[in-house]
Amino acid sequence: MNDPNQTVKGKNIPEGYELNEHGIPVPSLKTLQNILGEAKNMDDFFGKNGLLARLFKTTIESTMEAEMDYTLGYPKHRKTGLPNNRNGYNKKSLTTSIGEIPLNIPRDRNAEFEPRIVKKYQTKANDLEQKIISMYAYGNTTRDIQAEFSEMYGIDVSPEYISQATNKVWPLVQEWLTHPLSKVYPIVYLDAIYFKIRENNKILNKAINVALGIDLEGKKEVLGIYICENEGAKFWMQALTDLQQRGVKDILICCVDGLSGFKEAIQAVFPKTVIQRCIIHQIRRSLNYISWKDKKEFVADLKQVYEAINEETALAAFLKLKEKWNDRYPIVIRGWEQNWTELMEYMKFGAEIRRLIYTTNILENLNRHFRKLTKNRLIFPNEESALKAIYLGVERLSERWTMPVKDWGKILNQLAIHFDNRL
Repeated sequence: MNDPNQTVKGKNIPEGYELNEHGIPVPSLKTLQNILGEAKNMDDFFGKNGLLARLFKTTIESTMEAEMDYTLGYPKHRKTGLPNNRNGYNKKSLTTSIGEIPLNIPRDRNAEFEPRIVKKYQTKANDLEQKIISMYAYGNTTRDIQAEFSEMYGIDVSPEYISQATNKVWPLVQEWLTHPLSKVYPIVYLDAIYFKIRENNKILNKAINVALGIDLEGKKEVLGIYICENEGAKFWMQALTDLQQRGVKDILICCVDGLSGFKEAIQAVFPKTVIQRCIIHQIRRSLNYISWKDKKEFVADLKQVYEAINEETALAAFLKLKEKWNDRYPIVIRGWEQNWTELMEYMKFGAEIRRLIYTTNILENLNRHFRKLTKNRLIFPNEESALKAIYLGVERLSERWTMPVKDWGKILNQLAIHFDNRL
C-alpha cells in the first residue's frame, strides 16, 4: 500500500495533491476530475462535506504543517537531537460560510508554535462570499476572481456563483441610496464621472453623478449617486430634490463645474445656497481657446485675477486682462464676465474656506479613486453592476474618512459668522 502522505522538498503532501508555485498543496488534476465527477448538485460543491470544505481543510492543515516545519527547522517524521519537537495536535473548529470545519492544529512540546494562517483565538474564517465581494470591491472582474480562486483553491468558481455572491450587496446599495441624511451640510460638491454601460444590446456612455458633502463635523460623506445618460441641470435638480426628501434642509455652499443651468437647478431646491463655480474648470476651459505661443503670458495675467486677495483686486486685475487680450480672445473674456459672480464667491471667505471651495478637485480625487477601482471593467453589463462597484468603493473610502478636514474648527467658526443662524 502506498503511503497516503508523500514528502516533497521536506513538506508532507496529502495523497492526490501537489505543490503549487507558492509551495501550497493543491489538488492534482486527476483528483479534481474524480471529485468533480462525483458532484451532482451545488451541495456537492458548497455543502458541509462538499468539495470546497475538503479543499479548505486540507489546504489550511497542510499550510500549518509547513509553518511547523519552518518553526522547528525540520520536516515531520525526521529524527533530530533538537530540544523541541512535534507533540500531536489540538482540535479546533473554524466557522466558515460552508459550515463548521474541524481542523487539526499541530503543536510542539515547548508550546512555541502559533500558526499564522489561523490565529490562536480565531474561530471564524472569512467566508467565500465575503472574499468575492472584497475582490469585487478592489476592481477585479469576474474573470479575475475566477482566476484567483482557481490558483488559491484549485477549483473553478462559476460566473453565476460570483454574480450570486455580489448580488447580496444590492439590498445594501438600495438601502444606502435612500438612507436619511443630516439636515445641514456646510459644503457640497457636485460632479460626474462617465462609465460605459451596456443597455438593450448597446454600449452607452453614462454619467455617474456624485454628490459629496462635508458635514458639521468636517468629515467627508458621499450623499448620493445618480446615473443618467447625460450630466444636465434638469437631472441635477432631480438629484438635489432626492437629497431634500432624504432630510437635507440647507446647504451653505455648493461647489460645481461649469455646467450650464447649474445655478438655477440648485437654487430651485435650495434657494439660499451660495454657488461656487470651479476656478480650475474655468481656467482649463479658457486655455482651450488660447494659442500655445500666448499661453504662458496669458496664464501669468490670469493668475493675478484668481490669486487676488479680495474681489476688488481681482476685478482690477481682470479689467487689465480684458484690455490686453479681448481683441484676440473675446470668447474667453466673455466666459469670465458671464460667470463672474459664481466664480468669485470664494473671495468672500478666509484662506481656509477658499482652499476647500475654489475647486471641485476634492470630488475629482474621489472620481479618480472610482476609476482606479474600475480600471479592469471596460464595460459594465448593467446599471446595477456599476452602482454595486461604486457603492463598494465608497464603503472602502469611508473607512478612511475618520478625521475632519484641515482647520475645520476655524472653518466652522467662519461659516457660523458668515451664514448667521443657518448652522
